[in-house]
Amino acid sequence: MAKLLKQPLKLALIQLSTGADKAANLSRARSKVLEAVHQHGAKIVVLPECFNSPYGTKYFPKYAETLLPSPPSKDKSPTFHALSELAKEGGCYLVGGSIPEYEESTKNLYNTSLTFSPTGELLATHRKVHLFDIDIPGKIRFKESEVLSPGNKLTLVDIPEYGKIAIAICYDIRFPELAMIAARKGAFLLLYPGAFNLTTGALHWELQARARAMDNQVYVGLCSPARDMEAEYNAWGHSMVVDPNAEVLEQLDENEGILVAELKEGRIEEVRKGIPVYSQRRFDVYPDVSEGKIRWEE
Repeated sequence: MAKLLKQPLKLALIQLSTGADKAANLSRARSKVLEAVHQHGAKIVVLPECFNSPYGTKYFPKYAETLLPSPPSKDKSPTFHALSELAKEGGCYLVGGSIPEYEESTKNLYNTSLTFSPTGELLATHRKVHLFDIDIPGKIRFKESEVLSPGNKLTLVDIPEYGKIAIAICYDIRFPELAMIAARKGAFLLLYPGAFNLTTGALHWELQARARAMDNQVYVGLCSPARDMEAEYNAWGHSMVVDPNAEVLEQLDENEGILVAELKEGRIEEVRKGIPVYSQRRFDVYPDVSEGKIRWEE
């Protein structure tokens, strides 16, 4: 059986401190990505959700950039060009967390992730499929749908040297169907740039990461912004990488930092051999969600 991860991989998650100055956020991201590449040897680098702006519904329209038609001009999307140039400068695959996107043709706003190759080529665009609409009495109320529209497809990226990775955003992790489909389509790694808050983070951040890894016996990476208690929205932090046996390989605290994890060739197959759920599923009893009508990009 061909290995899902073709060779060992150094993955870096950048837990970034962000503020109101977009140019400063992009400059800080550049510094941290290059540090991950040059000092730690990372080959795939991930930025957090809304890494170029504050996180909040009132900020999305102000910081939104127009990505279509692609490639956009530098005036329309300075972040697109900054990420493309950074991936090329670092010679790495760069998952650009997410940014607010404005689509001129529909007047819609999206929470969008861009992934670039080491040559600076755009490989994939993922619009957050599930919008973060929650209301926990006495704790937190947040409604992304007040300003954002949802994406409508799954996103897989085929990286020739390593294999397939799946990209989703934050609240998407709570919907296991996305992860199941990606894993059954051959993904070795599920990546979620995300900004859980202090309530949901304490409850479910690590639980969700380990659950998606356990369900699908693949690697999972969650990349959060650093926590800023002076900001209106307080991110949980604790970016982490979980292995296919649901073991936490590396985890940061709430502060800015770079997490680097070594993903091992053959580990997925080892875990699946020991607990062979892949050969024990009963599709005569329940349907295979990966065989239904699916909108996805690869």
